[in-house]
Amino acid sequence: QVQLVESGGGLVQPGGSLRLSCTASGSIFSINPMAWYRQTPGNEREFIATLSNGGAIYYVDSVKGRFTISKDNAKNTMYLQMNSLRPEDMAVYYCNGFPRDRWLNWGQGTQVTVSS
Repeated sequence: QVQLVESGGGLVQPGGSLRLSCTASGSIFSINPMAWYRQTPGNEREFIATLSNGGAIYYVDSVKGRFTISKDNAKNTMYLQMNSLRPEDMAVYYCNGFPRDRWLNWGQGTQVTVSS
């Protein structure tokens, strides 16, 4: 099974930017659609954006206009460009298929901390 590894998280001030990466051990093209999720302590994992091989993109309202999902099939990597970060964006971010019946094993996630 394809393994997913998230990276790129870190500490950023409110209003700042980060770019997350999700690298697959196999063909990322085989995971369609792909999505980004995030989770805060005590809460369920939350879907935030999805991208299909055909280019269809969807964002939840809370990130629309601030986050951009993209991928590079040749590099087997999906990205999440996050701008205008807010304290409420602080979470562990994960990538996986979408919807639930296309989930692979979850990676370790990457922590995003938004704080001044």
